Amino acid sequence: MGSPHSSAGEPDRLRRTDLVDLRSDTVTKPTPGMRRAMAEAEVGDDVYAEDPTVTALEERVAAMFGHEAALFVPSGTMGNQIGMRLVCEPGQEILCDADAHVVTYEMGAAAAIFGISTRTVVSGGGRLDAAQLIEQVRPQDNWHLTATAAIAVENTHNRGGGLVQPLDELQELWDWSRGAGVAVHLDGARIWNAHVASGVALSTYGGLADTASVCFSKGLGTPVGSVLVSSAERIATARLWRKRLGGGMRQVGVLAAACRYALDHHLPRLGEDHQHAQLLAERLGVDRATVHTNMVVLDDVAAPLVAEAAKAQGVLVSQVSARRIRLVTHLDVDRAGIERAADVLAELLDR
Repeated sequence: MGSPHSSAGEPDRLRRTDLVDLRSDTVTKPTPGMRRAMAEAEVGDDVYAEDPTVTALEERVAAMFGHEAALFVPSGTMGNQIGMRLVCEPGQEILCDADAHVVTYEMGAAAAIFGISTRTVVSGGGRLDAAQLIEQVRPQDNWHLTATAAIAVENTHNRGGGLVQPLDELQELWDWSRGAGVAVHLDGARIWNAHVASGVALSTYGGLADTASVCFSKGLGTPVGSVLVSSAERIATARLWRKRLGGGMRQVGVLAAACRYALDHHLPRLGEDHQHAQLLAERLGVDRATVHTNMVVLDDVAAPLVAEAAKAQGVLVSQVSARRIRLVTHLDVDRAGIERAADVLAELLDR
């Protein structure tokens, strides 16, 4: 006899717990330990700077990245946009990669909200080429041109398939920027993955940026939250912008507690996600050298057909384009889930 959710001749619908969801690392749910930490968090009114859990998180993250201060914000987009506004005035421009998250997925916020222009440079798969960007910088003392105030760098690079930016290129850009009067903003949504994969210290990455936004709701598995780090003076201004944008939150320690828990328990395990991505790459015929962290990209496939067929077997993937699929490993998919996804996808790709 079928379940109450099935009809004659149709298989039972898969319960959500039966799914292997590789669409993104944003789909994770708080673990029981994280939920307990949230429930037990000491809280206060953060707009009055009276939430001790938020304050502790901000101080901890600022120290981790070698900056003076930090600000808890609801989303990575808010962190990025405020961070760029701190180093770029209306009418000036931000220079970045053509596939950067700040210009691809953040709804034109820099222009729509802050009057900031953006200009892009096409890169090789998102890989930072400092010289290429430097060559495109427009001077600030020529009133005929829109001045380049800052360069935004994404690490790891989302549309680059989780690529870790080369440290020597980051260093070259930073060294040049100090004499040029051009700021560097780091979109570090998955900087934790870059840190674990490369072994480069978070303080080193932080020391190569004037402002940086780091996200907790992706690989670290929290339900919400990012932190913006910079100088104490800039973060004081960032608090004003957060309030103007509706991001002033009250007893938000319940969210900050999740972030603190993630640093203690989920940051050390990111290497497991990277191993799972390597396993997927091997099983699906992807060059493992192209898989730096927790993303695997399948190119030259009939993405809609493969995605729908995989979904019918309980495996969810992300269609990046008509010929590209992205798989993202994360906290909620264990080794058995990865093996199952590999079995399903390998069979579909062989057809």
